Amino acid sequence: MIYLTGFHAIEERIKSGRPCGPLLVAKAGPRAKEIVTLAVNNKIRLERTGTFDLEGIAPDNRGIALQVSEQISGDDSGSPDISLENFLADLQNEETRDALVLILDDITDPHNYGAILRCCDQFGVDLVISRNRRNAKHAGIISQTSAGAVSWVAQAEIPNLARAMEDLKEAGFWIYGADMKGENICAKDLNGRIAIIMGSEGGGISRLLRERCDGFVAVPSYGRIDSLNVSVAAGVLLYEARRQRIK
Repeated sequence: MIYLTGFHAIEERIKSGRPCGPLLVAKAGPRAKEIVTLAVNNKIRLERTGTFDLEGIAPDNRGIALQVSEQISGDDSGSPDISLENFLADLQNEETRDALVLILDDITDPHNYGAILRCCDQFGVDLVISRNRRNAKHAGIISQTSAGAVSWVAQAEIPNLARAMEDLKEAGFWIYGADMKGENICAKDLNGRIAIIMGSEGGGISRLLRERCDGFVAVPSYGRIDSLNVSVAAGVLLYEARRQRIK
């Protein structure tokens, strides 16, 4: 079973309307009581439990914990997963619609993953594409780090990112890789259908995906350290893409 323990993570999961529960309650301070009220109003089942028992189930709890899965394996971090095929089919029905997609090439740190999803929610990313399912034991970290944004950001798990890039291109997307030596992001036209690839924390974008990029973009940097954290870089790139789209 998987449990969310962060206040924001629990609150946003309940608000999203996606299946969850019960909400385990051991002790409730003012903030936890607000969430208990929210759960009751949304017909989420409550279960009273002892502090010691809750610590054994969800060590990072603040007096409450929300069950989001009864699966022993797999992933239920709370994200509204969709297929790339359905996403592109919807776009085909709206030929003039712009879209912003983020591709994650093996982001391994769940804190980075969660922080990126928070940025995606803030800057209106239409879809996040990744290759590997996040390990179920990291679901709570991802949800808490994303401040609950994981419950709102659409994600697609793809076995072959290179093939996904080809599918995006056929649907009219321009695909840009994030790279320190790329073109200044502020000088690039990011209107229309755009996908941005963020590489892994250690190795960057893999060779196979780099070969399929239409170009590379970079965050202007004036410091002495050679690069930004991947989640920070993603936030800056997505902000600029969204800024250009404001009419």
